Amino acid sequence: MVRRHLQSVVPASPTKSRPDHPFKASSMTFTPHRRDILSGALAASVAGWALPARAASVGAMALGNPELFSFDDLKTRAKELAKTAHVPPPKPSATDPLRDMTFDTFAQAIYKPEMELWHGVPGAQTVRLFPQGRFYAEPVDIYVLENGQARQVVYTPDLFNMPPNHPLRTLKSAGFAGFRLMSRGGVSDWLAYLGASYFRASDPNDQYGGSARGLAINTGRPEEFPRFTSFWLEQNGAGMTIYALLESQSVTGAYRMDSRRIQGGQGGALQDVECELYFRAPVDLLGIAPLTGMFWYGENSGHFRGDWRPEVHDCDGLSLWTGRGERIWRPLANPPRIVTNSFSDDNPKGFGLVQRDRNFENYQDDSLFYDRRPSMWVEPLNAWGKGAVNLVQLPTANETEDNMVAFWTPEQKIVEGSVINAKYRLYWGVDGPPTGDVGRIVATRIGLGGLGGRDLDLRHTKPGARKFMIDVEGKTLEEQTRYGGTHTVVTSTRGKITGVEAFPVVGTKRWRMMFDLSDLDGKEADLRAFLQKDNVVLSETWIYQAFP
Repeated sequence: MVRRHLQSVVPASPTKSRPDHPFKASSMTFTPHRRDILSGALAASVAGWALPARAASVGAMALGNPELFSFDDLKTRAKELAKTAHVPPPKPSATDPLRDMTFDTFAQAIYKPEMELWHGVPGAQTVRLFPQGRFYAEPVDIYVLENGQARQVVYTPDLFNMPPNHPLRTLKSAGFAGFRLMSRGGVSDWLAYLGASYFRASDPNDQYGGSARGLAINTGRPEEFPRFTSFWLEQNGAGMTIYALLESQSVTGAYRMDSRRIQGGQGGALQDVECELYFRAPVDLLGIAPLTGMFWYGENSGHFRGDWRPEVHDCDGLSLWTGRGERIWRPLANPPRIVTNSFSDDNPKGFGLVQRDRNFENYQDDSLFYDRRPSMWVEPLNAWGKGAVNLVQLPTANETEDNMVAFWTPEQKIVEGSVINAKYRLYWGVDGPPTGDVGRIVATRIGLGGLGGRDLDLRHTKPGARKFMIDVEGKTLEEQTRYGGTHTVVTSTRGKITGVEAFPVVGTKRWRMMFDLSDLDGKEADLRAFLQKDNVVLSETWIYQAFP
């Protein structure tokens, strides 16, 4: 079972949440982990290091000696590293003081604002660092990069405010686990890297949600977790350019991520990513530009009564824009078993895990604010060729499990010596790109088949029959009339479809597709539906997997 542990770490400012709740009401830095992906290696000891002179343009940090650095150099380093056997970090001892920290102990180490990287530099993006500890016991090396010169940031417990007896104050082997980019004034953070190759943005609503990763390998199977082992941070005028070295048993990689915030409109954050991957070993299921999120239950989950909130999810659908131009919406679901759905494509225009439902009334959570979670959208910037967008859904019994994963898998077989270069734009915002001339699907509801209140005894439906109600909205639909020829086109790979209708929803600008599904004979069915008039498609294509 693949799980995530929701871990709130030290906030940038005093928490805004209720006193009895461990999470901030606005931005909070926590990273989803699937299994215990961190093996608890300790950072190299800094004992005996002579602290170099500080760099005035960076801040008060102690930095190592300068080294020449470029992205081409990083690619060469990753390529050469791939020719050697992977050296896993040391396994933690049974009494590892870093991994054995309680959450409260870990949260007591609060980074000193005056020790930010580029603190006090006009117009600069400031950075605060995370210490090792708890679920983040593996170290990363962090460098500042200016004018082609890289200097390593030297760890010292004096960077943090913490009690005198705190483990991070007494351990000589502690180090950094990640970093975060701060908003103006240091009130909150808008981008954070912490744990394996996970990173996330809180824009545009100052609220973290789903995560992106550098790479996914064999998701939904015995999984391998590549991790970023080193970072180089460079001011780019609009935000931060982040270089990273990725390593695992099967692959090494060089990453460049130009990161900036969007000004105007609905806001958000953009990251232009280039990764060059060198494979040490074959990989069965490769995931490029992986996105992860949580879906416990939603409006399509029926009458769930295990929790007081109407819905609980980071994202409610997979959005696809195919190379042929088709717009597809795949509502997420909490499946009875691990399910992988593949959507074959050639040079896709984009895909994303999207949170379309922005109505607070549908969540009622004023601590975790699921209505504010950012959507994530990936847009290829070079030719990706043939392959598939894969959606892996894992069953979950609560909201602490990161059970939705979407990524691109190239058609080419990955063997030892394979090299892949991928470029893409990662957008964190309110929604994916506009759906153009077709209406977008905004709700999927599932219930008992039949005629509702007029058919309570179910005399006119078969046992196990279900009704699907799919709401669509868009300007092109506002011009349609109920009896003007707009109709639902629906197909299923199994079972019987009856009661197919399409009609405007009274009192709204929405249209609704409706049909019943029965006779599954204990097997699952793949459904496909859209609105059409005069052979013209009026909506996104709705795709769903129904289980018996």
